Amino acid sequence: MKIKSNSGNFQPCPEYTGPAVCVDVTPLKTVQTQFGPKEKFRFVFETGETKDDGTPWCVWSAPFTPSYHENSALRPFLKKWMGRELTAKETENFDTEDLLGRTAHITVIHEHSDGEIYANIALIQPDKSASPLKPSGKFVRAKDRQAAPAGNGAGAQGGGYRRAEQPAADAADLGATKIHVGKCKGLEVRDLSPEQVGALVANWLPTAKANAKPTADDKRLIAALDAWQAAQSAKPSDDDVPY
Repeated sequence: MKIKSNSGNFQPCPEYTGPAVCVDVTPLKTVQTQFGPKEKFRFVFETGETKDDGTPWCVWSAPFTPSYHENSALRPFLKKWMGRELTAKETENFDTEDLLGRTAHITVIHEHSDGEIYANIALIQPDKSASPLKPSGKFVRAKDRQAAPAGNGAGAQGGGYRRAEQPAADAADLGATKIHVGKCKGLEVRDLSPEQVGALVANWLPTAKANAKPTADDKRLIAALDAWQAAQSAKPSDDDVPY
């Protein structure tokens, strides 16, 4: 989700690590990509942090095409969220609507680029808390916003949380992440050779992800390396494969 920092009516979800619950799967929307127009959707999560008015902070996922192909971006996201691959039987009748109300443990980080702030889900894992987070019931789903009565706090785009709905930061934005470890310290991810990035993925990333208290720099680099891995495995045709 990309938010202009000079917007006076909206603040991005704060950086956060903790429980979350899925409250929306947005309708498909045609967007232009490097491979031409594609239909995309997003997951919306309420977090365990609340604003001054008592409503939970929300974060929007990166956009996904409706594909569970092995090279799709959706497949590894769901695998991390559920902690496993979907079974063959589950994929036969997979419906994203079934994920509404499903809990998760997420890490939200901020990316800064050209005077704008990106609130991104850097990590998502299964929720193992004893008291799972429940939807607040205050969020108005995107598909219901046109029918939302005036005065209930639901903006034309923002549902129950007035927001500017903008595209999420992509791998190019995360490529500007600076390396803060090793011999490449001070360089940006996009400045490294594939072999250098691969070395970080193999040698640094597993340890960083196992760290219970990663620093903000760690979170940003983890997100950038995850994006790099996803980009390496993606193929132009993966967006054309149905669930």
